[in-house]
Formats: sequence, C-alpha cells, structure tokens
Amino acid sequence: MTSIDEAAPVVPPFSVSQDGAVATLTISNPRRRNSIGQAAWTALRDAVSDVADSDARVLVVTGEGDDFCAGADLSTPGERHALIGMHEVNQACLALHRTRMPVICRVDGYAVGAGMNLALAGDFVIASDRARFAQIFVKRGLSVDFGGSWLLPRLVGLHRAKEMVLLGDMIDARTLHGLGIVRQVVPPEELDGAVTALAEQLVDGPPVALAQSKRLLNDAFESSFEGALEAEARAQAVNLAMEDAEEAGRAFFEKRPPVFRGR
Repeated sequence: MTSIDEAAPVVPPFSVSQDGAVATLTISNPRRRNSIGQAAWTALRDAVSDVADSDARVLVVTGEGDDFCAGADLSTPGERHALIGMHEVNQACLALHRTRMPVICRVDGYAVGAGMNLALAGDFVIASDRARFAQIFVKRGLSVDFGGSWLLPRLVGLHRAKEMVLLGDMIDARTLHGLGIVRQVVPPEELDGAVTALAEQLVDGPPVALAQSKRLLNDAFESSFEGALEAEARAQAVNLAMEDAEEAGRAFFEKRPPVFRGR
C-alpha cells in the first residue's frame, strides 16, 4: 500500500451522493492525492455497503480533484496489529468486489498501489488520458494487496501481472486500454460524459439479471463447468419468475425498449 505525496496526514472522508439510480462514492483527500489512511478503510467498507442497501442501480467510484487514489496513506499507521489493519483493508475490497450492482471507476490522475486495485475491483474503468496506474508496492518495500494478486492474473495473465507487480512501473491509461483493463480513455473534459453515458446504459438494464450475471462471472474461476451450469440454471429460474422477463417479452413484440423495474 502506498502514497505518493509526503505532506501531513489527513484521514479522508468518503462522500456518497445519488442522482436518480446512480450513486457516486467520492474519495475525498485531495491534498494527499486521495490516499486512504488506516482508520478510513472501515469507513470505505461501510460507505459501499450503504450504497448496496439503497435503491441505486449503478455505483460510480471516483476521487476528488485531479486524482483517483494514491493507495494507502502510510503516514497514518493504525493503533492495532498490522494484520488486523489488513483485515480492514480486505473487508473494504470485498465489499466493493461483491456489490450487487455494476461499479464504474472514474479514474483521473494517479491510481497507484491499493488505488489501482480499488479501480480493478469494480466492473468498468473509464480513465482520462492523463491517468497513471502502478502496482507501486515493491518500491515501498511491500507486497501487492487490495486483491491485486487475485485480480491481475485473471485480467492480464500471470506473466504480465508479475511484470506489473515485481517492477512497479508507472503505466499510462492507453496501455491498460490495450490490455483490456480500461474500457475507455478520453480527455479529462470528456470523462464525466463518458461515465454518465455508461451509467445510463447500465441503469436501463434489468437489475436482478445484471446482479446475477455479475456474480456468475466473478465466481467463474472458482467453479467447475458443471457447477457454473447449475448456478446459471438457478439464476435463470429466478429471472424467468420476475416481471422484468415478462416486460422484456412484451417490449420485443411491441418493438419498444423495455422498462425494467427490478421485480
């Protein structure tokens, strides 16, 4: 876990706002490039859980100002044993990864260390062309965390993951777009519009079916083929019993877009 800036520590709050069906969680510590102090990981977990319990259909995660997140703020050590502190980090990671709704990470500026892996724990990354990513742990004498050891090999393959983690080099957004990690790279002034367009597309989808598909894909590498088929069958049985599936059929025959209500 890392931080770039060496200024005085600030414990970052996490603000949550909602516009219609889209919730936005903002990491708010711009003086330290939105790095996250040890005491704040539980607050991040709780903020994500609150959104999961709301009526939002999409979660956007972003950072205040010109950076996404510079990872953990190592100048704010916890008062308890380091392993307990890491368990708090892990709970925040799991809350984000397991959120039922699609998660879009809006990345501008730096997303390094745990900040990069926080972005990867979402479902979509949209980045500005000035965004910079790094698995910078090794340059701080640390090993990879916030799920990077699990996420990266699945996203880019084992050897490319080793290259990122063992070297810790800075990587630009277009390079990660070429690797399939970043969905879209746009100029900074177009970043909000690109995120809004994707969020609106996801909001229009069937929320329960989307949630079940997301869970099936997240569990794919831990499941046998037979187990995956059985999980798909159970999920599809739930979908077919819902009004959303009936609405999709009506909309098809009436030649209009369906209106999904999540029931």
